[in-house]
Amino acid sequence: MAKGLQGFSWTMLLLFCALQELGSWAVHTAVEGPGLGQPGDPALLAGGRVKRGWVWNQFFVVEEYTGTEPLYVGKIHSDSDEGDGSIKYTISGEGAGTIFLIDEITGDIHATERLDREQKTFYTLRAQARDRQTDQLLEPESEFIIKVQDINDSEPRFLEGPYIGSVAELSPIGTSVMQVMASDADDPTYGSSARVVYSVLEGEQHFTVDSKTGVIRTAVADLDRETQDRYEVVIRATDMAGQLGGLSGSTTVTIVVTDVNDNPPRFPQKMYQFSIVETAPVGTAIGRVKAEDSDVGENTDMTYQVKDEEGVEMFKVTTDSNTQEAVITVQKPLDYESKKVHTVVVEALNKFVDPRFVDLGTFRDQTIVRISVLDVDEPPEFRPPSNLMEVQEDAHIGSVVGVVTALDPDTANHPVRYAIDRSTDTERIFDIDAKTGAIVTGKVLDRETAGWHNITVLAMEADNHSQVSRASLRIRILDVNDNPPELATPYEAAVCEDAKPGQLIQTISVVDRDEPQSGHHFYFTLAPEATNNHHFSLLDIQDNTAAVHTQRVGFNRQEQDVYLLPILVVDSGPPALSSTGTLTIRVCGCDSNGAIQSCNSTAYVVSATLSPGALIALLVCVLILVVLVLLILTLKRHHKSHLTSEDDEDMRDNVIKYNDEGGGEQDTEAYDMSALRSLYDFSEIKGGDGGGGPGEGGPSRNPASELHALPQWVQSPDLDFSVFRDYICRKVEQADEDLSVPPYDSFQTYAFEGSDSPVPSLSSINTWSSSSEQDFSYLGGWGPRFRQLAALYAGRRGEEDSEES
Repeated sequence: MAKGLQGFSWTMLLLFCALQELGSWAVHTAVEGPGLGQPGDPALLAGGRVKRGWVWNQFFVVEEYTGTEPLYVGKIHSDSDEGDGSIKYTISGEGAGTIFLIDEITGDIHATERLDREQKTFYTLRAQARDRQTDQLLEPESEFIIKVQDINDSEPRFLEGPYIGSVAELSPIGTSVMQVMASDADDPTYGSSARVVYSVLEGEQHFTVDSKTGVIRTAVADLDRETQDRYEVVIRATDMAGQLGGLSGSTTVTIVVTDVNDNPPRFPQKMYQFSIVETAPVGTAIGRVKAEDSDVGENTDMTYQVKDEEGVEMFKVTTDSNTQEAVITVQKPLDYESKKVHTVVVEALNKFVDPRFVDLGTFRDQTIVRISVLDVDEPPEFRPPSNLMEVQEDAHIGSVVGVVTALDPDTANHPVRYAIDRSTDTERIFDIDAKTGAIVTGKVLDRETAGWHNITVLAMEADNHSQVSRASLRIRILDVNDNPPELATPYEAAVCEDAKPGQLIQTISVVDRDEPQSGHHFYFTLAPEATNNHHFSLLDIQDNTAAVHTQRVGFNRQEQDVYLLPILVVDSGPPALSSTGTLTIRVCGCDSNGAIQSCNSTAYVVSATLSPGALIALLVCVLILVVLVLLILTLKRHHKSHLTSEDDEDMRDNVIKYNDEGGGEQDTEAYDMSALRSLYDFSEIKGGDGGGGPGEGGPSRNPASELHALPQWVQSPDLDFSVFRDYICRKVEQADEDLSVPPYDSFQTYAFEGSDSPVPSLSSINTWSSSSEQDFSYLGGWGPRFRQLAALYAGRRGEEDSEES
């Protein structure tokens, strides 16, 4: 047995060597050196022997090697190698020195790591042959490839899962559902490692799969969604073309069975019963019925209809699109006394019918709906429902216009009472008999004032006034000829002095407030008092108008400038009524063309009418003037308010002035000194007896003490005003140093008088001499205006003299 295996190994080795030789021929490369033959060289084509060149195989290495020793890949060898070890072989490139190692002397290449073709299929390396002593290249560097040989180490995988497909129910056998596809990472060009076949592991009773393409198809023709609406099918993919030892992978495919309209609608009951009161208005819903359908989606959409003639007339069936229910509503008013029970046949049918399944039966169903009408106490009903009456306008009060009739529709037939809704007849023009319903006039009628009257008549049960019905009644007032015709306007005409006979002066028309059914027809003639008229004539044109013509040659304004022509107008009756109107005719002077120049002493002046453009321009000018006036007034008012606000804001610009003369320094009642003091800041005034210097505790004193420190006025020749002088100087320095303060001039008035003036005072106030030293008798010679003053001082002088004596 051992000998047999040994022989098999040598056989494999020989086969491998033969493959190597073939490979060496396939990849043989001439590397003679400079001047060596290149591909296509005649020397090479002639088969000339090259002295030196690379000789090695196209290398292969099996993936997933699990041995403990490095895996022999192949051998590189130069024909210049004589086996004495003078040549050193080296490799470089992908994996050189790590994955692939070379024996420098023999050129044998080994793989030291486990390789995976699915990660990298080949490695590109470069081989060098160098002199071991000089390290010079003996051969040009050449590139070679080590291919990783595939083994079946990867199972097929479904990368696009999970798979969900659908197929319509009742589809024929072989209907394509969907396609699945598995991929194998092995080399598809080497062996059968990547050849995948498909099969069904679960669900083969209903579905099949194509072993090569992976297309899933139906295996039966009776898939019924109503029985089972989805299937879980397990598909397996096996490599090695399904042979024994191949690897496999599986996936689950969910197949949803979609619905088709293969089920007709069916009513759960064959009869339904509803009830409704007889007073239900039209459109009232009575009830709902619904037919069941095992299908889903739009295949359950259905419509309902009434099949019997009686039901079509009295009731209406509509479909609720949300619930697919039949809604039965009242189409005509119901009457318990006429019919107590109605039987209606309702039919349901699918809206979308699939013609492929027509042979399964009719896709419709019917049911009976029984509707009971309930009796209620109803208000009276007007019969007949006529709402128009007519009456002559000259009818007397109490004349009958017409009669309304109402009956109780209930079986009890209660008596009915009538009334007029006074909100529709506030003037009480009409009345009604409560028992008979006769409508009579309550006031005198006048068609010319109101030709129509709309009233509402009430009918109610005698013993139950809550049962009321209403009827609108229109009463037309018929016309009688009670108004005479009248001239349409107070006509005035003009005639030229040189008018000729037969010349048309004026066309007149009339109005009549009456409206005879046959239309108006008026007759015109001159009034009896105008029978002797020889100046003008009247012609009836027979179209309800008449024309006035001249009857003589020329008129003279000096003799008579105005003519009054009475005209009698008669209507066609009956009875015929007439009235007389007067046409005023003025005699005027005319030019040669017949244009009126003047009438009487007043000339006709053609009013100078302005064109629309001129009127608009005039209005614009007036509007501009008004705007300017308003603007000026507004600016003035704004300027005044601005000045007032500025005066209020800056108190330093105020000058407080008193124009009345007081009784002297001792008079404290004449005016208020605090008004002057309150305008200024006295916080820095130094009090005391004569005031201190600027640095003597001024800031620590409060304003009250500073104000009290001001010297009071005393009539003494030894007054010291240094306090005020120092205060004013400090304020000036403060204002000069503060750059943020605007340069306002300050006019400040102090209620204190300074020292004596070298010039004597002219005033009697504040004089150093006593009043007894002065003689005021000279005041008597100043005239009557100073008489009282002279008497005042003279009397005072007398009192002082008496005190001294």
